Amino acid sequence: MRLVFLFCVVLFLHSFLYCQVYTEKDSEICSAMFKYAADKNLKSQPTGEIIAAVGKSFTGTEYKAATLEREGEEALIVNLKGLDCTTFLENTVVFTRLIKKDNMTFTNYLKELAFVRYRGGKLSGYPSRLHYFSDWIFDNIRKKVVFDVTKELGGIPIKFDVNFMSEHPSLYMHLKDNTAFIPVIKSQEDSISLRTYFYIPKENVPLVEAKLHNGDIIAFTTSIMGLDVGHVGIAVREEDGRIHLLHAPQPGTKVQITKDPLSEYIMNVKKHSGIIVLRAAEL
Repeated sequence: MRLVFLFCVVLFLHSFLYCQVYTEKDSEICSAMFKYAADKNLKSQPTGEIIAAVGKSFTGTEYKAATLEREGEEALIVNLKGLDCTTFLENTVVFTRLIKKDNMTFTNYLKELAFVRYRGGKLSGYPSRLHYFSDWIFDNIRKKVVFDVTKELGGIPIKFDVNFMSEHPSLYMHLKDNTAFIPVIKSQEDSISLRTYFYIPKENVPLVEAKLHNGDIIAFTTSIMGLDVGHVGIAVREEDGRIHLLHAPQPGTKVQITKDPLSEYIMNVKKHSGIIVLRAAEL
């Protein structure tokens, strides 16, 4: 197994010091993605189509949980060899933005990943990571990375009562090791809980499926107490003419497209209560 390279660099754009953790293999995968994009001339396509194409290129990648967790200070961690549902989606969005902007270098990839993953685009410690996906939505709308189309699709208001992290700090390495982070996370949870979002209840998903676009980002609201979103993926229109879900499902699986269309898939997962639909902003 190749050694992990740990780099501490000053990004003058952000005016702070942080570490980057990745392997040579990650750099190779990044280069292969850019070559694929150039060979297919993806830059000329609409952003949603690029998201679908980039996402599908990850098909078969192993699911890997907790890849962002490591001892010590918060670092920009890259793992393109194994992905969970969020890092799969996050990397797909990052690569799409780089392809569209024609900024296809590994250095630009690292900068864009930090921009999407952290609050305000700035890595400044563990609490700056967008841990709750509803917070990821809020922050990346402000950064004009995505926009929310749920309401116009017929979504109804919802408020999340989030407290899972602050109530279960023993489940999170950094909260267990640094209890001073807990009130910071609690304050963030309180802010999320004050916001109004929109969602489409699962029983209404069949009514909006035809309105979904190839490459739409799908966030699944959850019935689990203290949480907001339990899973994320990408809408892809398949040969049957139906919208399916491209996602990293769970440990022991690989990035894949659901056999059943989205509206049938969601009905078979009890904890999914509905969906939030996002679209990547055109650059």
